[in-house]
Amino acid sequence: MLSSGVRPPAFSTAVRSLQRRSGGGVRDFQEIPNTGSNGWINLLRFWKDGRFSLLHKHMENTFRRLGPIYRESLGSQSSVNIMLPMDIGELFRSEGLHPRRMTLQPWATHRETRRHSKGVFLKNGTEWRSDRLLLNKEVMVASAVRRFLPLLDDVARDFCHSLRQRVETEGVGERDQRSMTLDPSPDLFRFALEASCHVLYGERIGLFSSSPSEEAERFIWAVERMLATTPPLLYLPPRLLLALRAPLWTQHATAWDHIFSHAEARIQRGYQRLQTAVGGASDGRFQGVLGQLMEAGQLSSELIKANITELMAGGVDTTAVPLQFALFELARNPDVQERVRAQVLSSWEQASGDPQKALQGAPLLKGVVKETLRLYPVGITVQRYPVRDIVLQNYRVPAGTLVQVCLYPLGRSPEVFECPERFEPSRWAASGEGFRSLAFGFGSRQCVGRRIAENEMQLLLLHVSDTRFNFILQSQSNTETSDQKCK
Repeated sequence: MLSSGVRPPAFSTAVRSLQRRSGGGVRDFQEIPNTGSNGWINLLRFWKDGRFSLLHKHMENTFRRLGPIYRESLGSQSSVNIMLPMDIGELFRSEGLHPRRMTLQPWATHRETRRHSKGVFLKNGTEWRSDRLLLNKEVMVASAVRRFLPLLDDVARDFCHSLRQRVETEGVGERDQRSMTLDPSPDLFRFALEASCHVLYGERIGLFSSSPSEEAERFIWAVERMLATTPPLLYLPPRLLLALRAPLWTQHATAWDHIFSHAEARIQRGYQRLQTAVGGASDGRFQGVLGQLMEAGQLSSELIKANITELMAGGVDTTAVPLQFALFELARNPDVQERVRAQVLSSWEQASGDPQKALQGAPLLKGVVKETLRLYPVGITVQRYPVRDIVLQNYRVPAGTLVQVCLYPLGRSPEVFECPERFEPSRWAASGEGFRSLAFGFGSRQCVGRRIAENEMQLLLLHVSDTRFNFILQSQSNTETSDQKCK
């Protein structure tokens, strides 16, 4: 569980002192506070202290110590790290027509050594833009959401139905008032994989049965292993590790091989389904994103495979983990849980069974997702390389510098959010986010699977609330609400 904390007064003092200095001349890049100039020594300290599993806390502690901007070198990577909305806005205004973010070199090296094409996540420049515009038509625009929303809704309904049956058969207490204690993590991972497969491939894989397939369990394991081995590999030369057959690289590459094998099998089934349809057409039914891309014929089969695989790999833990935190926060904030439920029930009554209308009438669901990702961001940074020199906190940052927006410190900063420890979905009701909600990135380079993930999470929370589940914490030590903590 990620822990929260309030920044000490020294941080506010650092912010004010920098702001007072801004009346003078712009300061040189080398004057930006830093964590040490030798990237390899810094990397050794990271390994020794086990900071790769706590990068978000390292960033928060460094901002406390150095102020709202600092430079950091780790191995072969150097960056400027920021966390305040005014600086974030300046960064995004300088991203250019083809925004670049940090290349995940371990992922790129895997594609190159296995001779796989790269999807938009690993591309830059005009090639990225061309592919991204084609993908947007199938996963980002409003018409695409209308096509895949019913598929997500089917999975969310089935998940809640299976959970209800489990409570009734395995729970304790009187009939219709049964309860049970469970760890929701495995179930939520299976939900996320089932939902992703349904939208991307247009088929269900039956993960809510009493005995889920070994194939699905292996895929979930591979995604978790791939993500766990990525951070330390970011700062080391992958080609050298490959030549040395380093165990860390072998684990990472093997995990990706499993992911690609799973995607390849699903894609082949998708091709076969389309070929068996009359004249190769889909008879008007939504065949999943894969089917839409194949019918459009604007991306090669290799590029379709690359992008579908990236969407699958990025579509499981990025929804399963936030959903677990959302249920945790709703459990320890029963007043918020009741407000969300009341709004959902009222919205369903007026929506006449239309899930899209039900979501529109229950904005607190979107607030729950945003608030969860504010406190527990899945990705800890959003990166850009400015195309021109910019000034951040009165320091000049040259064009081409890697600048990272650190999401965990941003989301928990009292300089940005009033009482940041409080879980309050209604704080997002006001229009204009002012670069405060960035869990899915920003602009044309935002997460390509954003609409799928947002609707997937909101629909599950919608049906969980509609079925009148009550979530409570098993550990009484965690029952203090975030509102009580704020007081």
